[in-house]
Amino acid sequence: MTVKRMDNVGIVVEDLDAAIEFFRELGLELEGRAPIEGAWADGVTGLPGMRVEIAMMRTPDGHGRLELSRFLAPPVVGDHRMAPVNALGYLRVMFAVEDLDDTLARLGPYGAEVVGEVVRYRDVYRLCYIRGPEGILIGLAQELRKPAAG
Repeated sequence: MTVKRMDNVGIVVEDLDAAIEFFRELGLELEGRAPIEGAWADGVTGLPGMRVEIAMMRTPDGHGRLELSRFLAPPVVGDHRMAPVNALGYLRVMFAVEDLDDTLARLGPYGAEVVGEVVRYRDVYRLCYIRGPEGILIGLAQELRKPAAG
């Protein structure tokens, strides 16, 4: 086996504080926040003079992490936040939640909006996509029952 685990998913944002608060309300915990710069950072990203502030958010089960980044230099070159669900490239992060309706109600004051509608997939999940801070696409899924072993 080559991969041990998926360590984190990275999302670039303009307002790091607002993104942290949104994901805290979703249930993630702030693991740490730090500035990143220097020769090693330039080397790994391929961006000379890179300066970024990151916040690492951890899921309650301790297995998943989300790295939120606010670039100070160089300037951001692209903006994919409002891309539709069928856009090429990285698109969304999906979170399992205990109560979808409660989660949507709690995230509403933070600007979350349902993209289409809340749907039911058989008797297994209720799920939806939302636009979170800065239009980031996030999937939410409430497990209704454990799927049968196949």
